[in-house]
This record gives sequence, structure tokens and C-alpha cells, in this order.
Amino acid sequence: MPLVFACIAPHGGAIIEELAGDLREPFAPTRRAMLELGRRMEAAAPDTIVVITPHGVRIEDAMCIAVTERADGMLEQGEQRVAVDMEIDTELTRALMRRAHELFVPCAAAGYGASSGPGCSFIMDWGALIPLWFMGARWAQPPRIVLVCPSRTLPFASLVRFGEALAEVANSSAKLIALIASSDLGHAHDADGPYGYDPASAEFDQQIVAAIKADDLRRLLDYELDRDFLEHAKPDGLWQLLSLYGAGKIVPLRGEFLSYQTPTYFGMLCASYTPTSQGK
Repeated sequence: MPLVFACIAPHGGAIIEELAGDLREPFAPTRRAMLELGRRMEAAAPDTIVVITPHGVRIEDAMCIAVTERADGMLEQGEQRVAVDMEIDTELTRALMRRAHELFVPCAAAGYGASSGPGCSFIMDWGALIPLWFMGARWAQPPRIVLVCPSRTLPFASLVRFGEALAEVANSSAKLIALIASSDLGHAHDADGPYGYDPASAEFDQQIVAAIKADDLRRLLDYELDRDFLEHAKPDGLWQLLSLYGAGKIVPLRGEFLSYQTPTYFGMLCASYTPTSQGK
């Protein structure tokens, strides 16, 4: 089966209503878009969701992939708490690693806790937990997941080839597979934020919004020549988007922009991607 659905999903904690506190209304547009992504993901009915997150275990010069039996995580805001515990698709994980290695993409298998049984569970970071809260974790029959965290030191070509490997594995699998590119954009929109203010964040976000509205993720490749600009813009989503672009090279995907906003110091964007029999 080809990929049945893909999306770009942000991971700000206040997107989850239970954790929003005073930011409930400022984050409402993104929350509505995430609920829509959840409806579309559920309609696609994937057996397995591959989540590429920037906030998991990072291993320099490699794609870090969890090889535990489960993954679980918890987030708190005051007295409010949300928790996710999902089964990892170990078969698909191993198949993806094999194909990525064949395409010369460095991958590292990361275990945690026990070697099997209840203690064999990877720590799920917020970059995975928040999108999964809307897309899979609360379904009556939750899908399995694959957890991936890219190194930002990898060449862009390797990140693209990883996406190609994912789409090729999906093509050869009997399972229905979906992809979440967990991605926030520039993190320097507010002088009072943790990264201060830099106009490069707004410029970067505008360029990404334009690329997605034009359904042209190939534009992302241009940033490899301007690492200084990326350092000023401070995105955490570019590397995951490059793998989404790679997947779309194998399985043509039609993108649809859903939302963008900067209610605090970082940009958040939602977009959905559905397979099409026609190339771009």
C-alpha cells in the first residue's frame, strides 16, 4: 500500500485544550486545524503512523529510531495531565531501517528500559505526544507507531532519502501507513521569548507558508546553502519536512494548507497531504 495520509503538525503544548490554561483562545485556530487533521487521519485508517519528531533522542549524524515495544509519555500543566501509551510497530521499524541503510542513510536503533515486556518502552517526547493526542492515541483501536528523530547535522539529501525509504517500505507493505512531520517553524518571533527576537523567523515562516500553499516542498532544499539564516530563524521543523518531501517523490502527495499562526514566540502550521495518482 502507498502512504494513505501525511501531515505537518505543530507541537505547542497549549494546542491540547486540557493544557492550554490562559492560552486556550490564542491557540484555538491551530487546535481546530489539528482536530481536522485528526478527522482526516482517522478517515484514512492507518495501521501504523510514523512520527518524525525534532525533540526525541538525537544522535549526531543519524536518524534515531526507537526499537522498543511501546512508547509512552506524559505532559502536565498545573493540575491537568495528559498521557499517551502506544505500541511500536517493530516490524515496520526494522523494515524502514533496512531500506534506509540501503539508501545510505545513517540510522541508529535506540532502546530503553527492559529488552522486552512492560518495561520495554521508549520515552515519548512532546513532539510526538501532542500530534498523536489528536491523531491516533485516543482512537477506540489506536494504531501502532514508529518514532524517528533526525539529526540536524545530516545532509539534506539524507533526510530526503529517508522519506523515500519510508514511502518505498509503505509501497511494499500490506499495512496502511501514515506520516506525521511534527514541525514548529521559527522560534524567535518575540523579544520576551526564550530565543529573543529575530526578523529571520517571520521571513522563514512566510517562505514555508508560501511553499506549502504552492504545494512545492522542493523549495526547502535551498536552505542547505544558508545555514546562517536558519540559525537566526531557529526553526525545528525543516528537517522533518525534508523527509515529507522525500516521501512525496515516491508517492505523489497533494498538499492542503490548513492554518498558520504565532500566538507566542514560535510559528505553528498545519497542512494535510493525500496521495494522488497524478504527479505534480
